[in-house]
Amino acid sequence: QVRLVESGGGLVQPGGSLRLSCAASGIVISVNAMYWYRQAPGKERELVASINSGGDTNYADSVKGRFTISRDYARSAVYLRMNMLKPEDTAIYYCNTWRQGKAYWGKGTLVTVSS
Repeated sequence: QVRLVESGGGLVQPGGSLRLSCAASGIVISVNAMYWYRQAPGKERELVASINSGGDTNYADSVKGRFTISRDYARSAVYLRMNMLKPEDTAIYYCNTWRQGKAYWGKGTLVTVSS
C-alpha cells in the first residue's frame, strides 16, 4: 500500500528557509514521478514542483529559483528545499504520486511565512 508522510513545515520569517520531507512507502521513488503541491487558504491546490523517473525537474513560475525538489533513494524520500520564502508561500504542502492510475496524497504539512 502506498503511503506518503510529509514533515518539516513550520513558522518561518520572510526570507527564511525550510526543507520539507516526504517519506514514501509502497512505491519505488526512482520509478515514480513525485510531486509537491500546495494549497493556500481560500485557494485551489496548485502544483509547485515535480521530479520524474529520469531526474528531470519542473517548477511553478512563482517558485523558480527559490525552491528545489530532490530525492534520496536510500531513504525513499523526496524533499522540497524552500529558500527566500515569502508570505504568499504560506500554505499546506502535499506530497503526491501516482501508481497504477491512482493518485496518492499525504496529509500535508503547514508552512507559515510571517514576521
